[in-house]
Amino acid sequence: MENLLFKKIRPITPSQRALKVLKRPSLWIKKPIKNKTSFLHRKFGRNHKGCITAYQRGGGHKKLYRTIDFQRLDTFGIVEAIEYDPFRSAFIARVYNYREKNHSYILAPKNLCVGSLIKSGAEAEIKLGHALPLNRIPVGSLIHNLSVSEGKKGQYCRAAGTYAQLIQKTKNYARVRLVSGEQRLIPLNSYATLGVVSNENRNLNTIGKAGRNRWYGRRPNVRGVAMNPVDHPHGGGEGRTSGGRPSVSPWGRPTKGPKTSRSRSPLIVVPRKKN
Repeated sequence: MENLLFKKIRPITPSQRALKVLKRPSLWIKKPIKNKTSFLHRKFGRNHKGCITAYQRGGGHKKLYRTIDFQRLDTFGIVEAIEYDPFRSAFIARVYNYREKNHSYILAPKNLCVGSLIKSGAEAEIKLGHALPLNRIPVGSLIHNLSVSEGKKGQYCRAAGTYAQLIQKTKNYARVRLVSGEQRLIPLNSYATLGVVSNENRNLNTIGKAGRNRWYGRRPNVRGVAMNPVDHPHGGGEGRTSGGRPSVSPWGRPTKGPKTSRSRSPLIVVPRKKN
């Protein structure tokens, strides 16, 4: 099975002995569409004041942002290619609209083939990759790129291998089960795309060496117990210590156990499962 999924790598360095890279034979290897790409200013974990708000970010390879159509209100065309996107874990599909003579990018669902016809709207068929309002999708269907209200872009289930399941319909709302186990009410006029997001085996990749994380823009993570007392509550002490207190963040808040979200949405019917 591994021979079918992973590339065969001849280890000429120690890091390549543990390296596992999935085969991606169907991906487009040429440049993306020029008018659908742009350069994003990289923030390296800083906010508008220049203060670090996300730690262990910085460096990394240059990359271009692809403009993705998450709304899918009037998408129509033929899938020309399945492409890699450096800003997301899922693959994207390049769609050519031969009526309006233009291109667009959408999230590629699993098993979407080059040459497939893609549609969206209330009149679209119940078919893989088509985007429809929830009132037209059969109960039990697997969906992704789910919007929270009419006209908004999809916000749920956009990462590789994720999906939601439509389990119930009422007069105004649809009950949807997310991968986390959370069950949420979504308005029936919200749009969703049929299918599971592509690249579902992404978690089987191994980086092989720390330098590969640096290519992704991830810097090393230092443990709190290895710091000085001025830098972390776990820091300091003579010799090796285990922290001397329950695990906390650099600001002294508990990090294991208590919930950190303050949102109590009335649309959440069943909360997500505990890890």
